[in-house]
Amino acid sequence: MYSKDILARLATLLLLASSSSLSFAQEGQCKKTVYLTFDTGNMSVAETVAEILSRQKIKATFFLSNEKTNRGDFALDDSWKSYWQDRVREGHHFGSHTFDHVYFIKDGPSADIYAKPQFGLKAGVTILYNEASYCREIRRVDDRFKELTGASLEKIWRAPGGKTSPRSIGMGTQCGYQHIGWSPAGFLGDELSPQTHPNQALLDKASINLKDGDIAMAHLGIWSRKDPWAPAVLEQLIMRLKNRGFCFATLPKVDK
Repeated sequence: MYSKDILARLATLLLLASSSSLSFAQEGQCKKTVYLTFDTGNMSVAETVAEILSRQKIKATFFLSNEKTNRGDFALDDSWKSYWQDRVREGHHFGSHTFDHVYFIKDGPSADIYAKPQFGLKAGVTILYNEASYCREIRRVDDRFKELTGASLEKIWRAPGGKTSPRSIGMGTQCGYQHIGWSPAGFLGDELSPQTHPNQALLDKASINLKDGDIAMAHLGIWSRKDPWAPAVLEQLIMRLKNRGFCFATLPKVDK
């Protein structure tokens, strides 16, 4: 007789094989699209996410910031060079999440805004940014990414926490970067408490509520959640969406 562990592994392999066959069949015929995106976060599940995306043969869009990781370094340090180079080779897309993970606070006087970097030399200090200084904060990620990988970002960015105003979005636009948020159903909840939002509930909710054209958002690791979301939810969510006839695409959206 087979042990329960062996039977469970066989069941998982059969499910993955079935999903892979379905994905090949759907490539030329699926009618719905979802955009899977990841913000850097603390990078604790970065390798897990990469392995799942590769196994499921889908592409995602990553929004990068020089955030502190669970290894004690930072996401755009040289120590992460090979990770980002591998993702470039795999054909994923990349956008800016502001270099120092700068949270918008409020509009300021004249045409300026107040924002607070979470990392860097002025971490925790509320700063008045004009269009030029805010543009530098967005563009610094692009410059650093080129140093690490030789590739450029897409001309897209995402404000930390999704906190914006028309003025801050306009600053990014004048800098040449389109702001990308996420859809209401696309908030995948990986930063919520597992006590009130267990992984199974988050999986069920996203599996049902995501619709054609939605942008979904999670992180490559998050400090506030002790029960990691990605290992428990990501692959099952991808397979469920494939079963609903979804394809996965990268940002920015391409006009049909």
